[in-house]
Amino acid sequence: MRLGSGTFAACCVVVEVLGVVLFLRGFFPAPVRSSSSSKHQAEPPAPEPSAGASSNWTKLPPPLFSKVVIVLIDALRDDFVFGSKGVKFMPYTTYLVEKGASHSFVAEAKPPTVTMPRIKALMTGSVPGFIDVVMNLNSPALLEDNVITQAKAAGKRIISYGDETWVKLFPKHFVEYDGTTSFFVSDYTEVDENVTRHLDKVLKRGDWDVLILHYLGLDHIGHVSGPSSPLIGRKLSEMDGVLMKIHTALLSEERETLLPSLLVLCGDHGMSETGGHGASSTEEVSTPLLLVSSAFERKPETWLCVLWSLSALSADVFFVHPVNPVWPARGSRFRSCWLGDIRYPKHVQQTDLAATLAIGLGLPIPKNSVGHLLFPAIEGKPMREQLRFLHLNTVQLTKLLQENVPSFEKEPGFEQFKISERLHGNWIRLYLEENNSEVLFNLGTKVRRQYLDALKTLSLSLSRQVAQYDVYSMVVGTVVVLEVLTLLLLSIPQALSSKAELEVPLLSPVFSLLFYLTFLVLSAVHVIVCTSTESSCYLCSLSWLTAGGVMVLVSALLCAVVSALTKVLVRGKLLSKNAAHSNSRWSELDLLILLGTLGHVLSLGASSFIEEEHQTWYFLVSTLCLALCHDIYRNYLPGDDCEPQRCLHVEGGFDGATPALQDKNTSSAVLELNRGCKSPSSLGTLRGYEKWMVLASPWVILTCCRLLRSLNQTGVQWAHRPDLGHWLTSSDHKAALSVLAALSLAVIFALIQRRCSPASKVAMALGLLGVYCYRAAIGNVLFPWQQDNKDISKGILEARFVYVFVLGILFTGTKDLLKSQVVAAGFTVKTVGLWELYSGFVLLAALLLRPHNLPVLVLSLLIQTLMAKFVWKPLRHDVAEVTVMHYWFGQAFFYFQGNSNNIATVDISAGFVGLDTYVEIPAIFLTAFATYTGPVLWASHLVSFLSSEASSSSALSHAGFCYALIGSFPVSAYIILVTSLRYHLFIWSVFSPKLLYEGMHLLITAAVCVFFTAMDQTNTKS
Repeated sequence: MRLGSGTFAACCVVVEVLGVVLFLRGFFPAPVRSSSSSKHQAEPPAPEPSAGASSNWTKLPPPLFSKVVIVLIDALRDDFVFGSKGVKFMPYTTYLVEKGASHSFVAEAKPPTVTMPRIKALMTGSVPGFIDVVMNLNSPALLEDNVITQAKAAGKRIISYGDETWVKLFPKHFVEYDGTTSFFVSDYTEVDENVTRHLDKVLKRGDWDVLILHYLGLDHIGHVSGPSSPLIGRKLSEMDGVLMKIHTALLSEERETLLPSLLVLCGDHGMSETGGHGASSTEEVSTPLLLVSSAFERKPETWLCVLWSLSALSADVFFVHPVNPVWPARGSRFRSCWLGDIRYPKHVQQTDLAATLAIGLGLPIPKNSVGHLLFPAIEGKPMREQLRFLHLNTVQLTKLLQENVPSFEKEPGFEQFKISERLHGNWIRLYLEENNSEVLFNLGTKVRRQYLDALKTLSLSLSRQVAQYDVYSMVVGTVVVLEVLTLLLLSIPQALSSKAELEVPLLSPVFSLLFYLTFLVLSAVHVIVCTSTESSCYLCSLSWLTAGGVMVLVSALLCAVVSALTKVLVRGKLLSKNAAHSNSRWSELDLLILLGTLGHVLSLGASSFIEEEHQTWYFLVSTLCLALCHDIYRNYLPGDDCEPQRCLHVEGGFDGATPALQDKNTSSAVLELNRGCKSPSSLGTLRGYEKWMVLASPWVILTCCRLLRSLNQTGVQWAHRPDLGHWLTSSDHKAALSVLAALSLAVIFALIQRRCSPASKVAMALGLLGVYCYRAAIGNVLFPWQQDNKDISKGILEARFVYVFVLGILFTGTKDLLKSQVVAAGFTVKTVGLWELYSGFVLLAALLLRPHNLPVLVLSLLIQTLMAKFVWKPLRHDVAEVTVMHYWFGQAFFYFQGNSNNIATVDISAGFVGLDTYVEIPAIFLTAFATYTGPVLWASHLVSFLSSEASSSSALSHAGFCYALIGSFPVSAYIILVTSLRYHLFIWSVFSPKLLYEGMHLLITAAVCVFFTAMDQTNTKS
């Protein structure tokens, strides 16, 4: 069966996507789990240890609190409460922290720092899998043991207001709830008002035990404006008022109850300096945790004092009470004191909250919890109760350790537990003998210290025991990806021949002996793995029919690779006979493309290069511009033979299909440049301005790239440094941003309208005007007659106004493409249709990109125009080189937008432009398009350019194949690298996010290749 190069490449990339999906499913594992985690029936608690005496405490301790209120403020950073912002905007909370009956901590959240896995960690005490960042958009019900399920089973009445993620994770658990969508990020007022409006009513009622309030406004402000926005302070003040209302209501109600109440203030994750979250920077993982209850002792006002010793040149720092200060007797010293409680919060793990809440509500600790009890919460209880709580927590962690670590007896935490339990038994024996001596107190203190050390060690061991990789699924996925890459490499001679066709044998591999032998071997391996493995395996959980289909695919790909290899070897022998007649040679540009691609692939093995990958692409495109500059100047200056190497010609068409090598005995050839010019070029063949534009174009492009690098600081090392983007988005420079946005939109229209139909020109002009109106409506920019935009709206009407013109332009382009197949002047109509499709994408990008990123779009269009008219056409680069250049610039512009390999840089606010409610499919599409605007626009420009300028009908087939090949190299190499580095220190913080980006980029590549194939089929018919 004969297939075109583009069709063959598109099929290969689609199969490669399946292989990467299978690899991802095996690479991102499930965390440590108890064997009985899915069984929520109550187990009898561990009895109190005893040594020679029978303890009468065999049940769970009674609850410590009558009511618990959890106030979770999304994206609440620790410095928003404990820093200068907290002092300024949250005075009541600051009072509770410094002088109130409270305990404050900085809770560390593990990556990925997104909402759904963080709620899981808070309520289960376990460390969720990294793949939960993908499932964050559609949270499934939580089946593992958790505090909410235990509370419902104990008859607790739970109410939830706020983020609807709670309702999805815990369906049918709440007696009352009001969920709000967490992804409509342009709303930061109503989303919180819908929570607060229930407070007055519910606080007066006594028919609940647990109240959960999840506020989203702060997170939404961060996504839209960043942590430095003046809206942050207003939102913090609003939250401070909410906390004061809740706390005073709980205090007034405690007069009628026997037990105190507990108020918990926490955040699910922090906020990066750009306003996003998802990665592992300090700002994203550090969240405040504040426990407020009248059961805790109020903090005394203290003095921070320093005693200076002049003789020893030393100083001691300590706290003293201002009324009865007790000074250490250490000789004559000077002393200096400052009033205030300057004690910094202790750092704990976010998973510690689950065990603390369970103990506070009198519930069993969740079976999968790896956190330990926050001891200050029980510090005021009698010694026996303290030891009982610590013992229950230690037993739970020890059971989890036994079920997940085969050599658990050698773990230091297990040994510490045994020592603690033995000492605890001795203490119980003395206690039951009513021995209230100092010996009992000292022994109790020792046991408590031993328990706390054991808890810390056990929790650390379990947290490091993240999970077990599904190696079987990883290997099968890797094999599929490598088979596809090998098949693409072996198909290069046929795919890049003048015919751009391949002979793909379908029947012969299926009916070959090798296919059946491979299938039988793989089936046997599958049976052995699935029957012998002790851990869960995704492929083994599939039906036998589905697993058999995977084995058939792997076997068929192997046979296709062997068949292609055989043909290459045979063809190589034939070509070797005519090797003397070959005059092919590699140009400097070809070597740069090869070495640049290989260098980028090799750089993915280093965490620092992944964090700063934008530097790699900036270097490659800059070097490419210098190589093009050298190529242009060399063609104007004759060499030793007085002949240039290329024909410089601006007016002529783009020739990308004539191969320099064509073996008359075979149908395949290596695609080369049309470098065999008959006559030398001269400056006289170019008009004046065209000559100077050809000479200046590489330097103009270099200048544009340098300007773009200053617009958005990205990566890790320099992300904190100020850039033009931060300067423009600050509230003090809104007028400058408005002028820049208006000029950018005007330049976009000037660069785009030149090849559009009259109707599309009008639609483009009105659409760009609508883009400015949308940004003015949501408060990003100002109209000339506005002093300040106080009336901020969601801009839904303005955004939908733009969507109408986007769809109109895309419809017009599609109509022209269909028309080109039936009219005589089909080529011209098709060229206009492709350009209008490209124009529709540009208008959509202008709407979704933030206003300070509009210059990125402008310079992208400018560089494309310069390259097309003054570089690719005069130098007559072949299709392969032009395709690689488009790919490189597309990758560079991905980072020019401000993206990185950090999940926190994904702008999810783009997914809700023009939407008044969360609609999953449009939101995902818009977010993906906004994130990958650079690669998508450069790929669509490539289709338009080749269709209008290439003199060969096979240009699109060649381009589709080259695009698939260069897109397959990085992901194929990276899955091998990440497999070998799966135990690296930065596997979850650096390598795993990059793996998700590579998977998504391959999916975009597959869509681009399918688009190439569709346009190629249209071109063939026309």
